[in-house]
Amino acid sequence: MAAGSGFSIKVARKIEEIPAGDWNKLMPGTGENYYFLETLDGSNMSQFAFYYIMVYDRDTPVGATSCFAMNFGSDFGVTGKFKGFARCIKNIFPFILNPRILICGLPNGQGNIGIAADPKSVIEAICDGMDQVAEKERVKVIVFKDFSFRYRDMLDKCLDPGFFRTASLPFTEMNIRFPDFDGYLETLSYSSRSGLRRKFKKIDEEVKFDLEVKGKLEEDELNEAYALYLQTFARKEVGLEKVPVDFFRKISKNMPEETKFFLWWIDKKMVAFSYCLASGGRFLDYYLGFDYSIAYHFHLYFIRFRDQLNWCINNNIRMYEFGTTGYESKRRLGFRLVPSYNYVMHRNKFLNPVVRVFSRNLVEKLYKFFSKRKK
Repeated sequence: MAAGSGFSIKVARKIEEIPAGDWNKLMPGTGENYYFLETLDGSNMSQFAFYYIMVYDRDTPVGATSCFAMNFGSDFGVTGKFKGFARCIKNIFPFILNPRILICGLPNGQGNIGIAADPKSVIEAICDGMDQVAEKERVKVIVFKDFSFRYRDMLDKCLDPGFFRTASLPFTEMNIRFPDFDGYLETLSYSSRSGLRRKFKKIDEEVKFDLEVKGKLEEDELNEAYALYLQTFARKEVGLEKVPVDFFRKISKNMPEETKFFLWWIDKKMVAFSYCLASGGRFLDYYLGFDYSIAYHFHLYFIRFRDQLNWCINNNIRMYEFGTTGYESKRRLGFRLVPSYNYVMHRNKFLNPVVRVFSRNLVEKLYKFFSKRKK
């Protein structure tokens, strides 16, 4: 029971413990739906302990969200040039900055809370549910992760004053309002438009790509695609999760209509792979993999974008969501930045001010680092 609200709380270790109808009433139109979460549960993502919180007013669902517990070191999921900085931070503050944390949200995706009653009462109930998980998992830090600016006013008003807000890495999105790719190019600046046309002309004269879009991969295709995914994962500067191959195997079964695998071939050799979700007029560009022996020479990043945008146009998609990082390239492609925020609280009130200073400085450095990077 949530204190003072009259609501009851259900905390589930697996999404299947919650009726799909209850969850879907509060989370309509989201790509990361009930069946996406079911895939996460069944994919052996051992670095995370997933939990699901439902809030009920008698028998009526009025609140829902997902969360996960993990061991978070300051160098967790960090590779490349940023690894040294993260290790330095870890060595300086080994006991404070390497806690077990509980995160409201998903490892890769925007935070989302379904609310169908007074927001403050629902948020308080969700926090009560998260406190239950925190006790069980011996969590030190609670985080509401990557919530878009649309949640800001509500979370500012409804969360405990012990939470502090920090800017997170922005997401990127594009409204698709053009009839074809040439129409898209006309929306860009002259330098961006001419640069892309030269790039595509040179590539198309040099090599022929064969593109397949599938809802399910055969086992040999999956193995090739996963090998490309691992190449790209190894080059990531920051990331929480390494997706097991079982995720790609199970998502086709659990979300057959929404799942889209894009495969690019040259002379029957797979050279690029992308896993995306298409649902309700939205296109979520999730995971990718490149053959880096040719990725830069043939500009696979831009080939992937061109072909996926064409697919969106042809399939009446109206919103293309492109994730985080690589901001300069995405800006030149016409994507806009969507501000997002984290809300953080250390459960020890004496350590909370230290975490506040560290979190704000780290996010500022991350944003500056990724804003300068180009693909």
